[in-house]
Amino acid sequence: MNDSRYSLVDFDYELPEHLIAQAPPARRDASRLLRMDRSSGQLASHAFGELPDLLRDGDLLVLNDTKVIPAKFAATRETGASIEGLFIRADGDGASWQVLLKNARRCKLGETITLQPPDASEPIAQSQGLTLLESLGAGRWRVAPSPAGEAEAILAQFGATPLPPYIRRAQGDSPEDPQRYQTVYAASPGAVAAPTAGLHFTPELFATLAAKKGIEAVHVTLHVGLGTFSPVKQEDLTRHEMHVERYALSPQAAAAILAAKQQSRRIVAVGTTSVRVLESVAAAHAGQLTAGSGETNLFLYPPAKFHIVDALITNFHLPKSTLLMLTAAFADPGGVAGLSKIQKAYQYAIEHEYRFFSYGDAMLIE
Repeated sequence: MNDSRYSLVDFDYELPEHLIAQAPPARRDASRLLRMDRSSGQLASHAFGELPDLLRDGDLLVLNDTKVIPAKFAATRETGASIEGLFIRADGDGASWQVLLKNARRCKLGETITLQPPDASEPIAQSQGLTLLESLGAGRWRVAPSPAGEAEAILAQFGATPLPPYIRRAQGDSPEDPQRYQTVYAASPGAVAAPTAGLHFTPELFATLAAKKGIEAVHVTLHVGLGTFSPVKQEDLTRHEMHVERYALSPQAAAAILAAKQQSRRIVAVGTTSVRVLESVAAAHAGQLTAGSGETNLFLYPPAKFHIVDALITNFHLPKSTLLMLTAAFADPGGVAGLSKIQKAYQYAIEHEYRFFSYGDAMLIE
């Protein structure tokens, strides 16, 4: 971790509730884009569809191709009591899972809860249970599917899209959520939250970027975990224990990024998750990029050094979140003005009624 000149309260802000986006825009690229010059802090409003006019010739986009799995589920106890659950990850060979359960205080070890299909009108081949093996605290449990089976197959039948907790709709989930809370290039299943900066892109926009500016894209993978929504609670940022997420950087992607750096072309990270992959690898290899996979708990907050990323496309983030801290660090790497610039940008966005969080608008920091 790096030293910080800031405390937790510096990353708090007041957001009018009506600015929390509850649904995606009619078109992915119809969202707004706030452009910030990180050297001057100057701000300008654009539409996301203007991105081909804003990026430079030959820029290289780095996209996180993780795919959101239907991780949310409902279950019942033998008593008939309802349980809400969220799949977090499978352990080892998949024989047990880690899940988050709500309304499960009275559950006992060894008890089996029965999963309920999201659409009660759809017939199911057989009932599916989860046997409670161990309480991990704070609502987390280790469970075993009964009968045994692959998590992906079971969740495909019994799971639903795990929308963030701040999306609260009177009418409930929308039929468009499974498709819209997913990037058009999602390929590697494993996330319980979307890499939301990528939600604004369309195949047509990629085609325009390539034709107009020669802008290519490469994919990395970071499986976004539940910790992305967890606020930091330690006033002293150096004491925060960052959540762990799995990542992969292919030899092809690493080679393309290195070639772009050698040609003085910019690396434009799409989302803080893409930043974490690239900077985690660089931090582990003395600033160099090399292919590989593993787990990262890299926590970037101001001041911080960025070895690979030159520009960032990102959404507006929750107060006191590690994502907001990373964005502030990137706004002025190695310096002390980044937080001030981000505070001014967020205030501008609030005054001009930008939409915030997962289904909200975006920023381009360059």
